[in-house]
Parts: sequence; structure tokens; C-alpha cells
Amino acid sequence: MDAMLLAIDDDQDILKVLKANLELHGFSLLTAATLAAARAILAEHRPDLVLLDLTLPDGDGLEFCCSLKLLHPQLPVIMLTAKDKVSDKVIGLELGADDYMVKPFETSELLARIRARLRQLAPPPSHGSVTAGDLEIDLRNQTVRKRGNAVPLTPKEFQLLLCLVQNRNNLVNREEIRQHLWKDSRLYSWSRVIDVHIQHLRQKLEDNPAEPRHIVTVVGRGYRFEG
Repeated sequence: MDAMLLAIDDDQDILKVLKANLELHGFSLLTAATLAAARAILAEHRPDLVLLDLTLPDGDGLEFCCSLKLLHPQLPVIMLTAKDKVSDKVIGLELGADDYMVKPFETSELLARIRARLRQLAPPPSHGSVTAGDLEIDLRNQTVRKRGNAVPLTPKEFQLLLCLVQNRNNLVNREEIRQHLWKDSRLYSWSRVIDVHIQHLRQKLEDNPAEPRHIVTVVGRGYRFEG
């Protein structure tokens, strides 16, 4: 995924950690320690998403978010803050933030939320077909054929396969899969539910499920579709 992000935070350690982790996963990251620096960057660049701290030395992150959204309503903003009160979250979301994460946070969860917001900017087509290895995925009818033969999938199995194929040859971590398939976390209550769905997909799609060629496990991190 080749996307440019802007992180605005006065904590240099956080900026260094974000830069190292996000660039490791294929993102380009611009950083600013003040709102003035952020405005200068925005005058020259158009990032795909902004990570914004609420407390900055030269202004209020909430007010900045509001003004930014007025100028660029489609630009996703994820607030990163130490404030964990529900009222702070509500105010941030009402002023235009698309998501809200409380420090400290897990990098894997932040990555999943970033990818989820970027996917919303360019939703997958609802028609046509996608070829992945020896699979043909019909997007309109939500059906799959392997070497011309129909493969019956449940709706969740189809969504999981599409999530992996859309990120072909890239790691998809478990948090990203969870957000893609179960946006309401109350419906995601069993820790092995992803593993079971992966197992079912392999049984239906792989020539040898014990040695999968397409749906590959990245130990301790998630899964990757190859092909």
C-alpha cells in the first residue's frame, strides 16, 4: 500500500516510533511537531490521512481538526491522544475526526484502522471479477470459481477471501481482519474464529490445505494471500 500520511505530535519519540513502524509497512510518513509545521507541510503536500495529537504547543488539535475538515472534508483524521474520557472522544468525533485512539496504543491496531480508513476512500468495485492465482472471484454475485469449478463459500468466508486478495502479497494482521469482518466487536467474541474461517477457506480453495500455496500464515502476525 503506497499512501502518504501526516503525523502531528509534539512527542518526538512517538513520531520516531510511528515513522519506523509505518514505513516498515509500506507507508510514507511526514511528521510535524507543531500546528505551524503541519500547515506548512499541508501547503506543499496532500496526505492521504492525518494522525493528530490533541495537545500541541501552538494550538488546540480539536480546532485544527475542525478547520482541516472544512477545507478537506474527505481527508481522514485519526486522533491520537492521552485523553481517554468518553466526552473527549465524542467531541473529537463530532468535530470531524474519523477515528480516535488513546495512547499508548498497539501499532497493529493503528495499522488496521489506517488501512480501514484508506479503503473507505476507494471502495472495491461491486461488479466485475478479480482473478487471483487459479481463482476467479465474481464481485457482483459474490461467488468463487477455482479452475472453472464453483466453490461454495459462506458470506463471511467470501468477505475474508476478498480482504486477503485486495491486499495480495501483503500482510493482513488479525486486527485488520477483525475490523473488516466484524465491525461490531460484540459479534467477535471467540478468539479462534479467524483461524477457523482461514482453515475452512484453505479446505475449500487449496490443493493441499496442510501446505497452503495461496493463504499463507505469517507466524505471530497474520495472513497473506500469494498468487
